[in-house]
Amino acid sequence: MFSLIINKESNVKNDLLSGLTVALALVPEAVAFAFVAGVAPMVGLYAAFIMGLVAAALGGRPGMISGATGAMAVVVVALVASHGIQYLFAAVALAGLLQIMFGVFRLGKFIRLVPYPVMLGFVNGLAIVIFLAQLSQFKVINASGALGWMQNGQLYLMVGLVALTMMIIHFLPKLTTAVPASLVAIIMVTLMVHGLSMDARTVIDFVRDMLPAAEQATASLEGNLPSFTIPLVPFSLETLKIIGPYAVILSLVGLIESLLTLSLIDDLTNTRGRGNRECTAQGLGNIANGFFGGMGGCAMIGQSMININSGGRGRLSGVTAALVLLACILFAANLIEMIPLAALVGVMFMVVLGTFEWASFRIFRGMQTSDALISILVASVTVYADLAIAVIVGVIVSALVFAWEHAKHIAVTTYIDEDGWKVYELHGPIFFGSVSNFKELFSPKDDPNDVVIEFKKSRVSDSSAIEALHGLAHKYQKLGKKLHLRHLSEDCMQLLDDAARYVEINVNEDPRYKVAVDVPD
Repeated sequence: MFSLIINKESNVKNDLLSGLTVALALVPEAVAFAFVAGVAPMVGLYAAFIMGLVAAALGGRPGMISGATGAMAVVVVALVASHGIQYLFAAVALAGLLQIMFGVFRLGKFIRLVPYPVMLGFVNGLAIVIFLAQLSQFKVINASGALGWMQNGQLYLMVGLVALTMMIIHFLPKLTTAVPASLVAIIMVTLMVHGLSMDARTVIDFVRDMLPAAEQATASLEGNLPSFTIPLVPFSLETLKIIGPYAVILSLVGLIESLLTLSLIDDLTNTRGRGNRECTAQGLGNIANGFFGGMGGCAMIGQSMININSGGRGRLSGVTAALVLLACILFAANLIEMIPLAALVGVMFMVVLGTFEWASFRIFRGMQTSDALISILVASVTVYADLAIAVIVGVIVSALVFAWEHAKHIAVTTYIDEDGWKVYELHGPIFFGSVSNFKELFSPKDDPNDVVIEFKKSRVSDSSAIEALHGLAHKYQKLGKKLHLRHLSEDCMQLLDDAARYVEINVNEDPRYKVAVDVPD
């Protein structure tokens, strides 16, 4: 097992220290997402530990960090509110099963269909989301019991500590890279705050603010080992109807965020992860969450960026983060509770600066207008709606733009062959978007009795194209003329089987085309 965790890309020291850094950053987010979902903080912490451990040990992307995420949390709010936490556990387990099916049937490869402008918008949008999420740490409960921005000295102290954290992370690597700068920054700021008795908000203050007043005095992050429990829900069709829609959405959201994060880390490290294996690992992690009391999760781009920037490249970094998080829950909760929020906010702000594609402002000038607008659209939907919705919208819009552009690229070259037949040599595919332009290329009344459509440089792509050919053949038939289709590929001929009564197909001259086959992960 240890040999599986230590791979050739690993540096044990870097992975251990990077994992420790990530563990510290996981705590407040896991707690925050638990409250978003309407469950206890420990449910979020268990999810961060379970997802982190399973995905790191078994996933397809060494160095990627998984845990409880906001994208998953917002999906289950209504389910928890209406049916309770046991239905959440059942939905998470079912979502995990669906994710395993994605991996088994090798559907992870479809992430390659996400165009570059969508990926660019995803990265920038997520950077903005991470930034906006940190702004909530600058708010406190005021004297009237309402949530408002920090004022005067408290605000200045928070800003100063955040700036100090960011400066340490920025400048320390210029002196030494022996230890992760983020870890040093967290430790130094924590020691300074408590050594100088500064009135700075800490992790436990954050937890208290989210609890009812009666529970704030006893607030703690200390817990026990998660225990195996079958979700206490009726095993019936009615239960499946309740949790099924949530499970489908959870599985898709989790896989989209995980596979896009995997692609991003691939680019940063010049390596290639295994998407289908990651789907399976995410599914196993969520099934474990469902049976061990976690709220479920997926890959986390912020913590993954912290890990990569801190030198974590192997599975050991993710495993370390998960085990350190568990150790903190069991034995060192009081130490985690002492960490100033400003230190963690400073780390996340540096993640934002490193994640945002600042070069996109330059890239936009060289991009097509449609690609630039798609990137902005995806970033905007990511910020204001949801990551999964943003990616789906981006892919759909990209596909429509692609169809529109290729619809304009169909053209024809005409000539009379040695038999006196008129030949229309098509250039470009016939599909739903190009059908209108295709019809305008022909003049049946002026053509001779025999007309050939040459498909060497074209293809029939869908039923709209077939219908267009049917209509065109019918026009020639009414004029007593014959339409011939030549050099169709086998897949096009299969589509045109129903057209045999209208058109004559030159089978002997149809070439065989080789098809590219996806290489298994």
